[in-house]
Amino acid sequence: MADKMALPLLLPNPPPSSSKPFFPNHHQTQNPSQPPPLPPPPPPPITPILQELLLHPNPSTPQSQHPSYRRTRTRIGRSRDSNRGKPWSHHRLSSQGQHILDSLINSPFDSSKLDEQLHSLVELHSVEFGSNTDSLSLDVLGIVKGLAFHKKFELAVSVFEWFKKRDDCESILSGSVVSVVISILGKMGRVSSAASLFRSLHKDGFALDVYAYTSLITACASNGRYREAVSVFKKMEEEGCKPTLITYNVVLNVYGKMGTPWHKIKAIVEGMKSAGIAPDSYTYNTLITCCRRGSLYVEAAEVFEEMKAAGFAPDKVTYNALLDVYGKSRRTKEAMEVLKDMEVNGFSPSIVSYNSLISAYARDGLLEEAMALKTQMVERGIKPDVFTYTTLFSGYEKAGKDEAAMRVFEEMKGSGCKPNICTFNALIKMHGNRGKFTEMMNVLEEINTCKCTPDIVTWNTLLAVFGQNGMDSEVSGVFREMKRAGFVPERDTFNTLISAYSRCGSFDQAVEVYKSMQEAGITPDLSSYNAVLAALARGGLWEQSEKILAEMKNGRCKPNELTYSSLLHAYANGKEMERMHILAEEIYSAVIEPHAVVLKTLVLVFSKSDLLLETEHAFLELRKKGFSPDITTLNAMLSIYGRRQMVSKASEILRFMNEMGYTPSLTTYNSVMYMYSRSEDFEKSETFLREIMEKGIKPDIISYNTVIYAYCRNGRMRDASRIFSEMSASGIAPDVITYNTFVASYAADSLFVEAIDVVRYMIKHGCKPNQNTYNSIVDWYCKHNRQDEGKKFVDNLRNLDPHIAKGEECRLLDRIRNKWS
Repeated sequence: MADKMALPLLLPNPPPSSSKPFFPNHHQTQNPSQPPPLPPPPPPPITPILQELLLHPNPSTPQSQHPSYRRTRTRIGRSRDSNRGKPWSHHRLSSQGQHILDSLINSPFDSSKLDEQLHSLVELHSVEFGSNTDSLSLDVLGIVKGLAFHKKFELAVSVFEWFKKRDDCESILSGSVVSVVISILGKMGRVSSAASLFRSLHKDGFALDVYAYTSLITACASNGRYREAVSVFKKMEEEGCKPTLITYNVVLNVYGKMGTPWHKIKAIVEGMKSAGIAPDSYTYNTLITCCRRGSLYVEAAEVFEEMKAAGFAPDKVTYNALLDVYGKSRRTKEAMEVLKDMEVNGFSPSIVSYNSLISAYARDGLLEEAMALKTQMVERGIKPDVFTYTTLFSGYEKAGKDEAAMRVFEEMKGSGCKPNICTFNALIKMHGNRGKFTEMMNVLEEINTCKCTPDIVTWNTLLAVFGQNGMDSEVSGVFREMKRAGFVPERDTFNTLISAYSRCGSFDQAVEVYKSMQEAGITPDLSSYNAVLAALARGGLWEQSEKILAEMKNGRCKPNELTYSSLLHAYANGKEMERMHILAEEIYSAVIEPHAVVLKTLVLVFSKSDLLLETEHAFLELRKKGFSPDITTLNAMLSIYGRRQMVSKASEILRFMNEMGYTPSLTTYNSVMYMYSRSEDFEKSETFLREIMEKGIKPDIISYNTVIYAYCRNGRMRDASRIFSEMSASGIAPDVITYNTFVASYAADSLFVEAIDVVRYMIKHGCKPNQNTYNSIVDWYCKHNRQDEGKKFVDNLRNLDPHIAKGEECRLLDRIRNKWS
């Protein structure tokens, strides 16, 4: 599939990440009189249990102390800019410097005259001040800043480069000029040029101050090159250059974007305080934003209270950040309280506020409430934006309400709101998860048409989609194409890959991805833990899952609803019914928060464990709490009713799905086909198979096997063979279950020659018979009172299947002797 897609789908490449280090290895010796540097930012400490499970043990990281600090309220930023709100001017420019700046910005400037203009400036200063370059240095700074203010970035860089070529450049180019030029290069997206300039100046012994370092960190951060920003920060500390409040704020923002564990972020803040630098409102707002990734709503509330206790009044940014954390954490009640508090304090909700609230409701499946909020914002004169529509679209898609999702998409386009890459990513996910790969490819074409640029999420979505569909070769192909296109895998990519490979049953590959993640210097976060837990759950490895949960509770990462969801699946797949019941009771009694996700998971695990009463109880609890079921939950209900031939109950679920606008998935149809395949109306199985195809959904091996079983069970072997041929022609290879269905049916009708021919055919086509294959044949020989023929079949079995397992003949002879004698 990946090769067919050719994946040129993904358009222009991002700027390649510089593999070149920011600094060569000529470190200066740190001054012993300097205070020790802060605890270094995350050299990835690998968590002990994950390490024990996947790699090897690793020591824990020590925490820093919390010494007292002095408060400083000096505010640096645009609010102190003397040019704010008026034409730009630099009060320290000389008249000649101002004249040159005016000539550079007020008319189409002939760049060939730059040399002449700057020469005249140098000569004038030389005549007036002799060898003293202080005044010239101020003029150069003023000219460069003025050009930057007027967006003449290339010209500003040219001025800097001109002076850099002079022998006396060190006395003219101050650290302030360097920091301005690095900032300019960052705004132009030329991070590699900024880093190269910094390296060359550093190598030449140029005095680089905290502002130059901070500008480079900011340039890296604003261009998404977070690991490089951290590398510069480390180098800054090694050089004994003390960070300022602004440096810390930028670095904290970077750590938040990287998903750095909360205890490491706290260590940075404590180190900052111990250096005598007090947080400001920007720091607190950044810390609240850092809580979003791990759904750390308790920690965000603590930062909010600390901020107020420190004498800072929350502003609109604070409230919106807190709303965003509660939205990500699915804490709708707390989010509404923040909205009220915000309005009481004189801040009208903005589009950002409403989008966070809508996200909270949509994530919890409360789509009617989310739509009501959209209506409310429109009534207040706030026009929904692309994020509003995309959030609602994703909510409906996740609930399995594809028609409602597409109505939101059409409304968005009808309102003149253009879809962005986030919207297209949501469309890719919807079509891909439904197995509609043609429609998914059409979306990728539309990305090209709309001149949208695919991002890292686009690639991660493709990885997740193919993993969801068990297409491990496509997962590997997409990952290769992603790297070839110049995208550097980040934490989310590795987490997605771990999940994708584990869904495909490739646990070894999931482990290799985890190793690669560590080698790339990326610390596991909540999503990493949950991805590994999900992989363990699929194998029923509940003991390892419990160890990881214990480690998370010990402070490395706060467990969330997805953590407990995976633990429930681990118990179910490991047949640990008692543990599953105990955990369920903790959820029902609110020892563990009865979140919508865990209640839905209870429906799933009880259903697949065939525990009817428990399944119905979990479903009722979900409804009592006011949560809407999604398509997966309804499919679980349909599945257990179908397996138990409770047709009226299954029909109720189907009616509910239809009335509430749910789009039936392939799993829905497979459950219905299963139910009918065991009933007198077995022919309806094929009717639903045709309906799947008419809707553009590709049937899977389960779909075909179910219909084949329906016909074989009722002696309709010709129809079963017809479906078998159709399945093979569609590109789906029959599996051992397919063949065993034919073998058992022929043997049941005493057609042993035909049954053995099927075994011969399956071996020839690369499908290895299993114990059930041969059990069917010998059991039916015995049921027809033909034990001697059964023994003869066993005696000649190695001629039929030369690769049969050692001891299989003895097992089958014992079966005939013990079960049928």
